[in-house]
Amino acid sequence: MKRLLKILAGIVLFFVLLVAIAKLSGNGYLVKGLWASYLHGNSSATIDDAKFFDVHVVEASPQPKEWDLHRNYNKAPLSPELKTTLEQIQTVSFLVIQNDSILSENYWDNYSENSQTNSFSMAKSITTMLAQIAIQKGMLQGWNQKIKTILPEIKGAHADELELWHLSTMSSGLEWDEKYKDPFSVTAKAYYGDDVKELMLSLPIVDEPGKKYNYQSGSTQLLGLCVMQATGKTLAELASEWLWKPMQAKNAAKWHTDEVGTDLAYCCFNSNARDFARFGKMMLHQGNWNGTQILDTAFVQLATTGALVPYYGYSFWLDESHGTKVFYQRGILGQYIISIPEFNTVIVRLGHQRIPPEDDNHSPDFHVMVNEVLKMVKE
Repeated sequence: MKRLLKILAGIVLFFVLLVAIAKLSGNGYLVKGLWASYLHGNSSATIDDAKFFDVHVVEASPQPKEWDLHRNYNKAPLSPELKTTLEQIQTVSFLVIQNDSILSENYWDNYSENSQTNSFSMAKSITTMLAQIAIQKGMLQGWNQKIKTILPEIKGAHADELELWHLSTMSSGLEWDEKYKDPFSVTAKAYYGDDVKELMLSLPIVDEPGKKYNYQSGSTQLLGLCVMQATGKTLAELASEWLWKPMQAKNAAKWHTDEVGTDLAYCCFNSNARDFARFGKMMLHQGNWNGTQILDTAFVQLATTGALVPYYGYSFWLDESHGTKVFYQRGILGQYIISIPEFNTVIVRLGHQRIPPEDDNHSPDFHVMVNEVLKMVKE
């Protein structure tokens, strides 16, 4: 028994020393990262990791609007190719909406219409929407406003040139390496760290903004910091007031924060498939939700048109390879809100994995979903 106690004491001492070393080396975020991933059997962030974070609540509407069910609701089974792909990438929710009514709805692994999961980078589009509404309300001057007028602390050779639109279109010139699997990367530090604002203000603008597309979560985090600074509110508060309640969301959502209460603007808006679909419907209707104009119509057109590259606009992914315009929000593990305007269709897919892109900037699973759903809605 004494031998066992010594072994246990040694293990405890080892972890105490490990934590101390991490803290003293400036890598204290690794402790949280290890706890939230490896010590719970995962190798990276997961769709259910909200329980490991502080969160701000995005309040739902006091008068929520339920989705209507399509006259052909769940009458047609998913095609074999679509079903196989969805199961291969461990899908938990798959929803198809046509003409503002739910046409097809499927859940796996005990997830349901009320199950909340992490959106990851779908939140980038939400942050851009909040920035646009702040512009509409006069709290921000416009997409050409200089960041220095909002966050004078930013630094770097090209900091004076940085404008809001550079952040939304991924052309900021920020010193940022978008690596998800490297525990020592700036991306991991932003995700698990104590103070994301302090981190962002320590990173310089090293390249001329507006010249080159370079996908960086840090750009969206800077955009979120600008919105919070200009409005004096958290992103969660703004999302509730400007988006979630006007879109008559049924369930409250959650937005991850760091240890000091700053929302992680580039990721981590947690909700369910039916409520996520509200973003797709609102964008399909040119920023309008059942008669309430939430986003300026001109901005919706701007956001869903290629900026520096044809496949990315203002925080929306774009594709026309299926013979029709498609724009969508996307998260790293295959979170999708896909809008297909010509057929008034929204697709929401939530789950654990996606198939990495190969020759283009869209994942093979995305192409399967769009192709098979187009067959469904054209019938």
